[in-house]
Order: sequence, then structure tokens, then C-alpha cells
Amino acid sequence: MGKLQGKVAVITGGSSGIGFAAAKLFVAEGAHVFITGRRQKELDEAVSAIGGNVTGIQGDVAKLADLDRLYENVNATGRRIDIVFANAGIAEFAALGNITEAHFDKLFSTNVKGVLFTVQKALPLLNDGGSIVLTGSVASVKGTPAFWTYGATKADIRNFVRGWTVELKDRRIRSNVLSPGPIDTPIIGQQPQDAIASVLSTIPMGRIGEADEVAKAALFLASDDSTFLTGIELFVDGGRAQI
Repeated sequence: MGKLQGKVAVITGGSSGIGFAAAKLFVAEGAHVFITGRRQKELDEAVSAIGGNVTGIQGDVAKLADLDRLYENVNATGRRIDIVFANAGIAEFAALGNITEAHFDKLFSTNVKGVLFTVQKALPLLNDGGSIVLTGSVASVKGTPAFWTYGATKADIRNFVRGWTVELKDRRIRSNVLSPGPIDTPIIGQQPQDAIASVLSTIPMGRIGEADEVAKAALFLASDDSTFLTGIELFVDGGRAQI
């Protein structure tokens, strides 16, 4: 029997990268998974690649109407939710002196507002004893030139779970942050390669991580293997945040 047998999970940003890897693994472990993505074509391809026990719902987490539609679709199936993996996020480099309002609003709308309302709007459908997992980043605790606006959004994520751990304790809902280092995903390919090379030089394990490695950590936090863990930040970063 899988570690998530009979469970229902919602994974935002599930059409590629870490979200896609987690969706595949969660299904393999027995869950029915609802995934979201902004682009219908990529979402359809992800659903096809995963196979059964997955439902794709197009939407942007920065748009609250899209989140409402997500949970309306979940509710229409008669299912309740056991796991919310608020994973959708975006990253951009911009140095001090070059920050624009558009850059700031883009990152905070998706990475902070999107995560907050992904979780808040899930609460009426989330079972007591459920698990909330947020995708943070090693960038929240490391000073990286031109990457600190992104890092600030992920520091907010860390604070969310501290508060939610207390607010949701009577419902026995656990909230944790999963914070990757540089991972081989489409987001990495969109960043300046000299900046990525500089970050990689600081990783003790000497390599970039794989999405499947992060997905396994997400499974741990989502499953009953971590029933006495709440309010933590679990780094999957090759040691970068630890030195």
C-alpha cells in the first residue's frame, strides 16, 4: 500500500518542475491529485504523462477567481482534501537600482499572495489532520546578489507556517516549508547562467539538485511519516544553507 493511499492532494504549479515530479510520485503512492498550471497545453501534457488519478485545472494562483474555480472543481467531485502543496512560484533576478514596481508586484503576487490564498481557500475542504506543504527556497536565508526580492517572498512563506502551526493546531493540520536549493527545472533555465554558476559554486555537494529529490521530501512532509513535524523548514539544497 502506498504512503498516500486514498488521499487527495492539490498541487499548484504541477505541470512542470518540482510540482510535476511531486504529482507523479503522489499518484504512484496512491493519491488522487489535482494539479494546476497557467498554460493549458503544458497542463494537458502533464496530465497525460502522469496517467490515471490526476485532474488538471488551468489557473494562475495570483488570480483569486482561478483559485475559487480550482476548489469548486474539487468540491464538484465530492472529494475532500488531505494535502495542499502550494508549490507554484516564479523567480527573477534584479539588482538594487534596477527594481521595478512590475518586478516587485509580479513576484509578491504569485509567491506570497498566491500561496496565502491557495491555502486559505482550501481550508473549508481540508480534512482535520491534513498536511500543508509550501515551497520555499534557500534564497530566503542566503544573501544572493540581485535575487533578494525573490528571497524576501520566500522568507514570507517561512513566517506563514509559523503562524499557521499555531492557528490550525486545534484541527491537527500540520504546516511545513520545503526549501530547495538550485534544482534542474525550467525556472533555472530562464535565469542568467553566470548567476546560476555562482550559486552552484557554493553548494557543498557540488551539483544541482533534481526535481525528483525534492518530490521525495514533499512526500515525506505530506505523508504520515512526518506526523510529529510541524512549523519546520526542510532544506533540500545540497548543504548550501547549512554552511
